[in-house]
Amino acid sequence: MSSFLKQLNSVRDIRTMTYSQLQELAGEIRREIISVVSRNGGHLAPNLGVVELTLAIHKVFNSPVDRIVWDVGHQSYVHKMITGRRDDFRTLRQFGGISGFPKPAESAHDAFGAGHSSTSISAALGLAAARDLKGESNAVVAVIGDGAMTGGMAFEALNHAGHLKKNMVVILNDNEMSIDHNVGAMSGYLARLRTDPMYTRGKEDLEQLLRKIPIGSALLRLGERLKDSLKYLVVPGMLFEELGFIYLGPVDGHDIKAMTTILQQAKSKKGPVLVHVLTKKGKGYRPAEKNPDKFHGVGAFYVATGEVLEKSDTPTYTEIFGATLMKLAHQDEKILAITAAMPSGTGLTKFSRAFPGRFFDVGIAEQHAVTLAAGLAAGGYHPVVAIYSTFLQRAYDQVLHDVCLQNLPVTFAIDRAGIVGNDGASHQGIFDLSFLRPIPNMVIMAPKDENELQHMLATAVYHQGPLALRYPRGSGTGCLMDKEQKILPIGKAEVIREGTDATLLAIGSMVHVAEEAAKILAARGVKVAVINARFVKPLDEKCILYYAEMSGKLFTLEENVLQGGFGSAVLELLSARGRGGLLTHQFGIPDTFVEHGSPELLLARYGLTVEQVVRVVGEKLAKKNYSGKLRIAPN
Repeated sequence: MSSFLKQLNSVRDIRTMTYSQLQELAGEIRREIISVVSRNGGHLAPNLGVVELTLAIHKVFNSPVDRIVWDVGHQSYVHKMITGRRDDFRTLRQFGGISGFPKPAESAHDAFGAGHSSTSISAALGLAAARDLKGESNAVVAVIGDGAMTGGMAFEALNHAGHLKKNMVVILNDNEMSIDHNVGAMSGYLARLRTDPMYTRGKEDLEQLLRKIPIGSALLRLGERLKDSLKYLVVPGMLFEELGFIYLGPVDGHDIKAMTTILQQAKSKKGPVLVHVLTKKGKGYRPAEKNPDKFHGVGAFYVATGEVLEKSDTPTYTEIFGATLMKLAHQDEKILAITAAMPSGTGLTKFSRAFPGRFFDVGIAEQHAVTLAAGLAAGGYHPVVAIYSTFLQRAYDQVLHDVCLQNLPVTFAIDRAGIVGNDGASHQGIFDLSFLRPIPNMVIMAPKDENELQHMLATAVYHQGPLALRYPRGSGTGCLMDKEQKILPIGKAEVIREGTDATLLAIGSMVHVAEEAAKILAARGVKVAVINARFVKPLDEKCILYYAEMSGKLFTLEENVLQGGFGSAVLELLSARGRGGLLTHQFGIPDTFVEHGSPELLLARYGLTVEQVVRVVGEKLAKKNYSGKLRIAPN
């Protein structure tokens, strides 16, 4: 660790440093971020782009008295390092270490937790309103990316903030990207602000010019209209001005002195102020500058080359999904694809190139993505909405009201389902089975492996109603792939292994765990049946009831929260059919938010490994004889 970073004992030290010292500190911080992320993985390019911006913010504002809200939070590494977590930064995203996102429980400097986009302006406005209600005078700052500005919630907040006229500063970090390249009219507007020299004229100079226009009493109204027309032509940021914000910028986001000056100006203004900052994603690390999308979120890599470590030859579930959808789309022109700013993350990049007219990237606007899909379905097409489990949560009303209520043929391809690991609580995909299952008309299925994924996708796109297909992050199992896709019967389970001592009923990623546990139990003389449920809704009632009654002992396995999930559905079935007296046990995630850590460690923590399933099944069977009668344990 170099000198300035090592000597940084408090965020207050930033305010006493010269600009040349801050510039040296910026270089040291970049090197430290690259070093740690190369080992731990994380969001590299976004953080490299905001080093100088973060230093300027902390030179002007007094955190934690002044409240700084980071949108999404994957650009908060620098903020963490200079607010007392420098020595802990090496534990970034590791179990028991610091989070990769702002976390109020971790530090008072983290004013608001954020793992999802487009929330910062709303949260900052709430903090500003709370401040005023208490009669306090601290500053409130929201830092939001231009990609996040494609989310409707950001505009709802801008509209309300302009109406309330609260003192607050919104810093628009404009790097022309979110995860992939930005889309939409707002992106084009910001591009014009960045590049058109007409937009860079000073607003104050223009207003001085306008004041010199001679206006007599008879021409007053015409003169005011002329002024407004001229302002619309040449004043930068008029959209934000019309929303009630004072617009400042654009300013070079890597010039600490320039940013400090403009932020001090913003701090002194009354009412809401928007500061437009231009940054370069991946700044200071050539591989990230050249491929910012690749280094947005990255695993461990070689610093010298940027090559990712531990590459797998086994295709990921995401890749299999993308390839299968391409095949199906060639066969059926009614198949469309929709993503919310993540074509590469959801495996749709090739689809977007092969079928540009049938591909829709809506920006970070999950609600719009789902209702757009509903409209397309109502128009006679079959849209596939490819989305991460954690982000589908943001469009719940649209799924329920716009798709399922009308029973429209929309497929939800839910990527990153289950435990995803080091991104932590805001990104774990462990709730989708529970929040989708109560919705009428919805079919829910999950594949045991990548081969079954392709068959389920083929089943989904020909199903005439809403269907959710959830699959995990990362590489597949390496199983053999069938050359042709086949249509699976809706609601039909697969019996993988026969057994009379107990039944393991598993869904999705947990089928493999159940199979391996059954092999170990068999070696110990315990014969258990293994069923791949395939469908969470509708359940294969006949199959489940038969094996539950035959063995008298039923264990369900899912990588989802237990409340309202797959196991709950099975228990509801048993109760409704008068089979409540059977021995049952549910493996799944308890009532908690799962923190960051490796998937292997987290699965073990919540009892979802082969060894733990073997142990629990063995213990449960030992307490009950094979006639199904409970043994009374001595006191």
